[in-house]
Amino acid sequence: MGTIFSLQDLARVYIIIERTEPDLREVANMNSLMKISKTTQRRFVLGRQGLWPGRRWSGLEGTAQALNAIEALQLDPLNVAARSQDIALWGRVLDYRPEFLDQVIYGQRRFFDYGGGLFVYPIAELPYWRLHMQRRGETPYRVEFAKTHAAAIEQVYAAIQEHGPLGNRDFAGNYRVNSYRGRKDTGVALFHLWLLGELMITRRQGFQRIYDLRERVAPPELNYAAPVEEAEQFFAIKSFAFMGFMRERPWISSLGGDIQRKISPAEGKAWLACLVEQGSVTPLLLEGSKETWYTLSSELPLLETLEAGQVPGAWQPTGPTTLDEVTILAPLDIVSARGRAGFLFDFDYVWEVYKPVEQRRWGYYTVPILYGDRLIGRLDPKLDRKTGVLFINGFWLEDYGPVNDPDFGLAVSKGLERFAEFLGAKVFDFSSVQSAELRSWLEKIF
Repeated sequence: MGTIFSLQDLARVYIIIERTEPDLREVANMNSLMKISKTTQRRFVLGRQGLWPGRRWSGLEGTAQALNAIEALQLDPLNVAARSQDIALWGRVLDYRPEFLDQVIYGQRRFFDYGGGLFVYPIAELPYWRLHMQRRGETPYRVEFAKTHAAAIEQVYAAIQEHGPLGNRDFAGNYRVNSYRGRKDTGVALFHLWLLGELMITRRQGFQRIYDLRERVAPPELNYAAPVEEAEQFFAIKSFAFMGFMRERPWISSLGGDIQRKISPAEGKAWLACLVEQGSVTPLLLEGSKETWYTLSSELPLLETLEAGQVPGAWQPTGPTTLDEVTILAPLDIVSARGRAGFLFDFDYVWEVYKPVEQRRWGYYTVPILYGDRLIGRLDPKLDRKTGVLFINGFWLEDYGPVNDPDFGLAVSKGLERFAEFLGAKVFDFSSVQSAELRSWLEKIF
């Protein structure tokens, strides 16, 4: 966790900043900052997330190791080829199977899923998330919701307390509501109690949440709320651990969301200066950006190894590398989602599943393809589970995709074959690929 600093510490650093320049780039002395190449940036983010140079975890235990290393895994219910979370873990864990995720979350209780943007977190973090949950319940919207839905909230809590785990379908509801989170008053009441941490998800049926009381789900030694300053300091560090590199403003915004309170630019600047002063965080210069970026100081040995053109010893793969076979990335993978693909890979990527058909440039479920440390293309897969046919509705390579290199063709075929095996597909159908040249190339390498 590092040193816990108080509001007095923040005030002292803020005074120092105000007396000089309100720009941390001056405080850090730009000329002395470590400069990180584009190649190192890509490899650091990919490697930190377990995607490069290849899968280094395997099986059920490897699934837990991957989840701990990547800090947070976003969940999504759509299952066109596979769910995003399963594609993400398949790309990191050799011989991954979707049931592994359920086992480590709900069977072994080593993780929990939570949040409006639904993520999986290590269960050891639960005491820190209790601050987020408490403050979530203190927001004006939640306070008003608790008043207007008091009867439904009391009803569902009492039912679970008496009968044990229940889901939305176990309640008939008292009246319909118009909410993204449910159509019954009891459904949104369950969601409300879950956001506040009074309930937790004890298991899932398909993707349906089954709730129980927190004290019956959380391990007893973790069923407490961490002190406020300790929790806030935890999230200040976690943001860097999750993203790898961050700039000042996005870090302040991310931290504010995690701790559920407004952080002014002045407070955020002072807080970041405190982290630098105590040695937890180090400022950097990234090739391709004029801004100052920050990373955890503990990551510096990794960055130095990568800058020297070497692979960190702990990152050695247990199977093929991403040069031996391509990896299909999940649509919500943190290495390429949220606009990161553009800066890190010079790759234009937006998941188009929620776009109207006429606004889609590529396709409904289009996902990136990783080759080596580059995103070299994208494909739009759809699995017909009745026939076992994996339809490739679109396949696009970037201009730098080395289609004339037989090693590249072999890497594509092996990667897609592994993907098909994971999905349980028996045959590919490339007939919808619009480019005759690419369609011919795909048919040839297969």
